[in-house]
Amino acid sequence: MYAGSQFKYVKHKVEAVDKENLSYSYSVIEGDALMKNALEKIVYETKVSPSPSGVGSICKSTSKYYTIGEFEIKEEQIKAGKDKSSALYKAIEAYLLANPDAY
Repeated sequence: MYAGSQFKYVKHKVEAVDKENLSYSYSVIEGDALMKNALEKIVYETKVSPSPSGVGSICKSTSKYYTIGEFEIKEEQIKAGKDKSSALYKAIEAYLLANPDAY
């Protein structure tokens, strides 16, 4: 379990890695992130591209939730997940900017 995480167990599956186009995707296929079998899986797709100015990059991330039966995900649940992902990206960015030799 990760410190600060609400989940005790999550199993990921890498779906695709495209080094040439700087994109990858993975799925959450098991664990309590699937909300006790309310979700079949969650697919995350990420693509990094150069910024228009040529300085830095743009990271776009898409999440797809595959529900089981009539289960509906509430908008506030999606927003909470998005906020956590954004905070993680900002923390990674800050670390890499402060430690340019780390990558």
